[in-house]
Amino acid sequence: MSVTFSALGVPEYLAKVLADSGIESAFPIQEATLPSTLAGGDVLGRGQTGSGKTLAFSLPLVARLADRPQRRKARFPRALIMAPTRELATQIAKTVEPLAKAAGLRTTVIYGGVAQSRQEKAMNEGVDIVIACPGRLDDLIKQKIVDLSQLEISVLDEADHMADMGFLPVVRRIMDRMPTGIQHMLFSATLDNGVDKVVKRYLSHPTIHSVDAP
Repeated sequence: MSVTFSALGVPEYLAKVLADSGIESAFPIQEATLPSTLAGGDVLGRGQTGSGKTLAFSLPLVARLADRPQRRKARFPRALIMAPTRELATQIAKTVEPLAKAAGLRTTVIYGGVAQSRQEKAMNEGVDIVIACPGRLDDLIKQKIVDLSQLEISVLDEADHMADMGFLPVVRRIMDRMPTGIQHMLFSATLDNGVDKVVKRYLSHPTIHSVDAP
């Protein structure tokens, strides 16, 4: 029996964005995690690529920020999604942007291999949600172009790939700059190579869900 997003507590205007793009009912990982994430709880989601986890973190992230509107501040994002590759960051942005737009929130994507001027301009104009690869984000934090001290929600996607690529020390350095007690959502296919240490260090009593791709 498929469950609708509205039944899981997703605001109607976001459920409508999904319905307009042909997504009517929740995948298992969304059904399992949304009740806790919409309430602000930490989540450790163990799911393969293709399990629907991007919506599992995008929906609560957008809904919770929209629920507590604030004036946008240059350089101070309210939510951060970290992904291991530029391709994944771009893909996540495609999912997040229509939801964010419906909620009146602004997003930007940050990754290396391109001039940072556009990313810097976006941060100076003020964005609510940053989707970033750790390397370039770390650079921008060091240059004081991005400040995470007012972050409310953090998402770490494909943490196992971050570990494989040697990014975890940078990820931990970035996460150490976040306020304590914020909502953390971490998604990983495995908990090897130090991912378990990240979970222990930053997540507080997370709801744990293991879901395979449908």
